[in-house]
Amino acid sequence: MKRFVALYFLFLVLLFVFFYAPTSALSTLLNEGQTKLTLFFLGLFLDPDQLHGIDIWINPHYKIIITQACNGMIPILFLFASILAYPSSMLHKLLWMCIGYIVFSIVNVVRLLFVAYATHIGKGQEEFRWSHDFVGNALLLLTGLGLFIAFIQTARKKITVA
Repeated sequence: MKRFVALYFLFLVLLFVFFYAPTSALSTLLNEGQTKLTLFFLGLFLDPDQLHGIDIWINPHYKIIITQACNGMIPILFLFASILAYPSSMLHKLLWMCIGYIVFSIVNVVRLLFVAYATHIGKGQEEFRWSHDFVGNALLLLTGLGLFIAFIQTARKKITVA
């Protein structure tokens, strides 16, 4: 367990330094690409006049800005650190990192749509805070936990078979 925790924090720091923090052209490119992907999928569900660049207009006086912190990379990197720290084959880890990336990208878009809808219905900052900080973050947390549990369960089955 100590090994897992130590590796988890090591991988977490490395992933954030190389893939999230603006430390290189690669991290900037990845985050801009993830933000553009998120905005593309949001555009499929929002009214055409609601999405302008990185802004989701709730009403003429209130908008939600989709920044790097909203693109879903933070929970993805937390999941990746957990997967990389857990003892399993590299192929199994890569498979679950791909699954995790896809699932988190979808869940993040659903989360942002929920935040936009709840804020629109309530027309205020309180609804944004409630839907974003509590419900949205709980959704991401439960998704990550579910994915990691599924990863562990499939890793155990592979180890038992071998």
